[in-house]
Amino acid sequence: MRWQKLGNIFCPSGQYPWMQSHAANPVADCLGGSRFRIYFSCRDRNNRASIGYVVIDMHRPLEVLELSPKPVLSPGEPGTFDDSGTSMGCITRDGERTLLYYLGWNLGVTVPWRNSIGLLVSEAGKPFRRFSQAPVLDRNHADPYSISYPFVMKEADRWRMWYGSNLRWGDRQEDMDHVIKYAESPDGIHWHPTGRIAVDLSGLGEYAISRPSVIKEAGIYRMWYSCRGEAYRIGYAESEDGMVFQRLDAQAGIAVSDSGWDAESVEYPHVFDHAGQRYMLYNGNRYGLTGFGLAVLDT
Repeated sequence: MRWQKLGNIFCPSGQYPWMQSHAANPVADCLGGSRFRIYFSCRDRNNRASIGYVVIDMHRPLEVLELSPKPVLSPGEPGTFDDSGTSMGCITRDGERTLLYYLGWNLGVTVPWRNSIGLLVSEAGKPFRRFSQAPVLDRNHADPYSISYPFVMKEADRWRMWYGSNLRWGDRQEDMDHVIKYAESPDGIHWHPTGRIAVDLSGLGEYAISRPSVIKEAGIYRMWYSCRGEAYRIGYAESEDGMVFQRLDAQAGIAVSDSGWDAESVEYPHVFDHAGQRYMLYNGNRYGLTGFGLAVLDT
């Protein structure tokens, strides 16, 4: 597996008060034909994240055709689970419904943050609306500390979620031990965390694995994700059952560049297929500060 980098697509430069910097956690959603809406998380001057989008055409993907004039989702009301920010998770379709799962931020006192997973719903192409002011997956018996970016897949009458979970907090951020866990749901709303670790830490100075992106192909679940030690890199794993993955990071096929916007780190992959080719959206230096780019899988 080898990815050919096509270039940087978008980096905010203060276009709106709510879009001062960053374009993190990009997710592609096909609008029909070769046009895609790319959702991402951006920040205001106080580092509070909202969700916006750009529209591109895959025939010339580095050209932005449209930029969202207002947020798809802004931070919630004071006291709610997402009052400190909202970050992009994933998009799943269910008939005429489109479900957008996102990460809600709460800043902490004894720990830096306590995150939960929220949901937006769009019916028959109408604008997204919050499903609830409460999260659809919060801290629980299997995830008592904090959870992070979800990826959701619907298979027949079973919904599957892979998401990040802290195993602990410590005196330093490097002590958090953040892994990818697995949950199931009958309807995409009521989730049952299994406590099962789908992708574990390598033990080689690594302390966080996050932001999974999963494709099922020929009976194999293929997952790309961020893995963080000294700096973020993109990893890869495979599974036959979707619950326990074998890490094959050497096969990820993408690394930092020699210079430029992704020379320090690469992270937050989103893998999708279009017109017989496989693409990856990803972030580079400083968690989306330099925007996001696109790569295509060499065949």
